Amino acid sequence: MAEEKEKLQEETQVTNDQDQIEKESIEPIFDEANVEEENPSSLENELVELQEKVVALEAQLEEKENRFLRLQADFENSRRRARLDFEAAQKYRAQELISDLLPVLDNFERALNVESDHEQTKSILQGMDMIYRSLLEALKKEGVEPIEAQGKEFDPHFHQAVMQVAEEGYDSNIVVEEFQKGYMLKDRVIRPSMVKVNQ
Repeated sequence: MAEEKEKLQEETQVTNDQDQIEKESIEPIFDEANVEEENPSSLENELVELQEKVVALEAQLEEKENRFLRLQADFENSRRRARLDFEAAQKYRAQELISDLLPVLDNFERALNVESDHEQTKSILQGMDMIYRSLLEALKKEGVEPIEAQGKEFDPHFHQAVMQVAEEGYDSNIVVEEFQKGYMLKDRVIRPSMVKVNQ
């Protein structure tokens, strides 16, 4: 009888201990559930804040990418302009000198058109003609060419009309006479031809 009583007390104690263990293990679960119930709004707020930050960072990134692309395009344009300017400077490097030499050519042509029977004058003119031809050859090497005008159709890009006449034997808008020779440097007109044009 005493043994049964002790056994019953032991079983009761074990049951009480088990209940206590279960209670202790269940309480944290309830606490976590309570925490989860209390924090959903704060978690949602944090999620919203993070999404806003992501959107703001994406906008900043897109702006910086656009700015970078614009800067890159500006840089490429600047490089291309600098290259074209350099090429033009190389192509027309002698333009200023040639422009200064054109009046000299005009004076040579005027002097060579003088007619003389005097032998000494003829020899001087012959020497001047040699110098004139050498000068023309040097200019030709640089890309200088005279503009054809006499008998050609008037072109305002190449000719400058200083007179208009009505002459028989010429079609309308044809250059009748050239007063001053025009010159081109490669594909650029340095000086247009001064001409008389038929109406």
